[in-house]
Amino acid sequence: MKTKKELIEFIYGSDIAPSIEKRIDQLQEQWSELINVPKIPRGKLPLTSDDVVMISYGDSIRKEGMSPLQALKEFADLWLKDMLSGIHILPFSPYTSDDGFSVVDYRQINPDLGSWDDIEDLGEKFNLMFDLVLNHCSASSDWFKGFMAGDKKYKNYFHSVDPSTDLSSVFRPRALPLLSEFETHKGTEYIWTTFSPDQVDLDFSNPDVLLEFLDIFLLYAAKGAQIIRLDAIGFLWKEIGTSCMHHPKTHAVVQLYRAVLNEVAPHVILLTETNVPHKENISYFGDGRDEAHMVYQFTLPPLTLDAFARESAVHLTDWASSLPDVNSDHTYFNFMSSHDGIGVLPARGYLSDDELDNLISVVKSRGGKVSYKATPDGEIPYELNINYRDAVNHPDLPVDLKAMQFLSSQAVMLCMAGVPGIYVHSILGSGNWTKGVEESGINRRINREKLDSLTLVRELEEEDSLRNLIYRGYKDLLKIRRSHKAFDPSSPQSVLKLDPEVFALIRTAYDGSESILCLQNTSRRRLHMTLDGRNCPVALPAECSSLTDGGSVIEASEGRWGIILEPYEVCWAAF
Repeated sequence: MKTKKELIEFIYGSDIAPSIEKRIDQLQEQWSELINVPKIPRGKLPLTSDDVVMISYGDSIRKEGMSPLQALKEFADLWLKDMLSGIHILPFSPYTSDDGFSVVDYRQINPDLGSWDDIEDLGEKFNLMFDLVLNHCSASSDWFKGFMAGDKKYKNYFHSVDPSTDLSSVFRPRALPLLSEFETHKGTEYIWTTFSPDQVDLDFSNPDVLLEFLDIFLLYAAKGAQIIRLDAIGFLWKEIGTSCMHHPKTHAVVQLYRAVLNEVAPHVILLTETNVPHKENISYFGDGRDEAHMVYQFTLPPLTLDAFARESAVHLTDWASSLPDVNSDHTYFNFMSSHDGIGVLPARGYLSDDELDNLISVVKSRGGKVSYKATPDGEIPYELNINYRDAVNHPDLPVDLKAMQFLSSQAVMLCMAGVPGIYVHSILGSGNWTKGVEESGINRRINREKLDSLTLVRELEEEDSLRNLIYRGYKDLLKIRRSHKAFDPSSPQSVLKLDPEVFALIRTAYDGSESILCLQNTSRRRLHMTLDGRNCPVALPAECSSLTDGGSVIEASEGRWGIILEPYEVCWAAF
């Protein structure tokens, strides 16, 4: 593990490293008095099976007479307090585009959402997760306005590039130009804009930028963030002639922020967001102790969707079998759905071109959209924009089977090693918001509906409605997960290869006190299976305890279990 001094020297060179280190030490001293550090064991993640995070915009739930953040707190306190430990509030600062990810002022709360007091009130009963959108900021920010006006402070905050420069090797996540034209005090300049002309990339080769964000980073810790998500971190460091993805200095910046956390806020968890192929994604673990505490499982959503679309969990099982083990130092952030779409890139290498084409066809047939990215060979699919429930559900199924099918897909995430991140519209059983797409022309809006609290409650209370069935089913699964040590984020998992239609694994508590067999049927068929020494690496006792309610039948004898799974059934059994 490199020291702060070594990391700073690697990033900025030995000549200016001492002055940068001194400024970092000053920031740490300033913020250490304001950050409340709970008493926790050092050297291990402060996470257990109780940890479940809901992902939500600050205004996903609204109620007249309240700020959206107050409405979110009221709803969460009444309907979600027994299901969740934490809430990820998506970007909550003033912004100009991209539904929050084009930040104007990182230190302020968007007044349309509420106030810092509302954030802190929400944190009374829930752990909080914040976004640090550090690759880019809004073109309307004071920083960029200062840059365009010639303010010396912001002179080197952004990348101004000669438009004749060969940038063909730069990885592109969008089918948009990399450089955007702006009129500055110098005249016309071409500024690096990875995601859109309104999102201007920041230049971390200027140490003032790194220190600016370190100050914001520690502000968030002081305001109660217990997980900080580094948005689009893979794009951070630019070096012309390279892909500008996962640059060694990007990793060094993450390691430096982790080193600061270790000293000032060791209870805060660092989560990196890199929607890329799996091997690149897990590189942000570093050596397991020096970089991210958690990384997203971006391969999980498309492979799970493929499993339910084709009623075959083979690819999902093969991928899960290949996952590196996690431990008390680092783990995965598992999710099926989020404010963004379902990434296509993480599925490449696991699904064939024909299987990807089939997945795209399924999404389109169920009301979804496809977003594209630019490559030297032309545009290719980058993201599938659809509500995950509608993506998974076959439209011809009756309501009860739709609920079972969707919950089975979510159980895949809930049973795996790591911390579950559940999107608000998944736990509440929402569907496609086509009106949002039609009104805005933005594909991602299909999964970003704003819900009226009173209407939502009426729909949740409607017995046996799809929303009601999904919410109740989720509540049951989370109650099981949160009460068993075998589901601790870093507890070992053994993936089983059983019938092709079944995703199966065994989780075992670190102290050996219990194991849990988890079976998810991805098909509409009734399945008969046998578990024994040929397909199960764990010794099976003569008795087990069924944790889930359903139609499964387990006939247990020493070393051999016979199991019947109903269509889309989730069967979790402890032994």
